[in-house]
Amino acid sequence: MPRTLTFRPRSPETLTRLERRARLLRLPKTALADRYVEEGLAMDTYPGIVFRDGPAGRRPAVVGGPDVWEVIQVFLAEGWDPRATAATLNLRPGLVEAAVAYYADHRQEVDEWIQANREMMEEAAAAFARRQALERG
Repeated sequence: MPRTLTFRPRSPETLTRLERRARLLRLPKTALADRYVEEGLAMDTYPGIVFRDGPAGRRPAVVGGPDVWEVIQVFLAEGWDPRATAATLNLRPGLVEAAVAYYADHRQEVDEWIQANREMMEEAAAAFARRQALERG
């Protein structure tokens, strides 16, 4: 059962900014505040992890680098070797470790991102093949 949290921002401007941002995103301000709390706690728990928006939705990523699912996809392909993963992606080993730590606690979420990407790549390859067939007549 969900529990509630009531808080008063120290600055009235904080609430104004939250309301403005919620309107822009077309989200209830409580949903946006909840997202900020969840993501803030995750960033505290997994230093080096940030969250970003994009066409595929909001997702975790490593600071200045790829999405967590991309790091983990390489990590799995490299036989669970963080050093090889860091070398392949040209990342600091600590960022790979942050992605692996996040993956350890959010495996289903990250595996779903990996699977969704595979499906999108397969669809794109099939569409490309269909266009090539049309061009060849």
